[in-house]
Amino acid sequence: MIKDTFGRVHDYLRISLTDNCNLRCFYCMPEEKYAFAPASKLMQVDEIETIAKLFVANGVKKIRLTGGEPLVRKDAPKIIESLGKLGVELAITTNGIRVHEMLDELLGANIRAINISLDTLQADKFLKITRRDLYHQVRSNIELLLQHDIRVKINVVVMKGLNDNEILDFIALTKHNNIEVRFIEFMPFSGNHWTSNQVFTLHEILSEVASAYDAIPLESEPNDTSKRYMIPGHSGSFAVISTMSAPFCDTCNRMRLTADGKLKNCLFSKSETDLLGALRKGEAILPLIEETILAKAKALGGQFSGVFENIDASKLENRSMITIGG
Repeated sequence: MIKDTFGRVHDYLRISLTDNCNLRCFYCMPEEKYAFAPASKLMQVDEIETIAKLFVANGVKKIRLTGGEPLVRKDAPKIIESLGKLGVELAITTNGIRVHEMLDELLGANIRAINISLDTLQADKFLKITRRDLYHQVRSNIELLLQHDIRVKINVVVMKGLNDNEILDFIALTKHNNIEVRFIEFMPFSGNHWTSNQVFTLHEILSEVASAYDAIPLESEPNDTSKRYMIPGHSGSFAVISTMSAPFCDTCNRMRLTADGKLKNCLFSKSETDLLGALRKGEAILPLIEETILAKAKALGGQFSGVFENIDASKLENRSMITIGG
């Protein structure tokens, strides 16, 4: 087992396949002309498999593929096939645009849970947020996944004045569809111009839902990052990821491997460990993994705590969201 000094067992690995993306969401990759990492700097298929196998041998039970957008990588099918043979739960977070092109590979790797990032149900607002006119493609692919009995979670980053007025519209999606809508509080990362007055909190989200529905809290699952709810008569459910107003660090079991092979022990950690560089030099990387997790802070990368309204985002040390991998 991979444990930290607070006794938290880390058995969930998130692997970013690329920092590239076919969208340009302003809160994730604010620069239209962003310079993507060259292919030579990214983990290759065999390197991803080697590192993943080591993590699995040391207790990892779940792997999630992220990006950027993982499905824009040309060798994504090979990676998915390779990791699908490791005998652990394999999941993916995607913007949904290329799902129809790789559905066979996803099913073949026994991926039965897919998270789709979608911040609006309005085509014009989708274009504003993502700078790409692909809303209807995403909605079509959500329907495609549901037709193949794949569990779909829709990740919605909620921001005041942008999409907070669509919360009830997203809830309505769960009426007849077995979808979990996950409302995510807006978080600060390098270059995303975060300010505290943009955060729409757990309390505010629940108040908005309560204006139209009677939501019933669901029992938390082990290591849950979200607070889950159901609405009587709805096929689906909803949840809130309250990183800013009510963090959930006490039960964190997550490790993050960036596309260029750096291990982060927290989404907000200042430091990272170069596993890929060590692997290419023929060095043992398990000690590096263990040291990195042992250095994990109690909460939020040790960068902030308490009242999120007091956070000075300019003083945070971190990457942009797209280079971390979510």
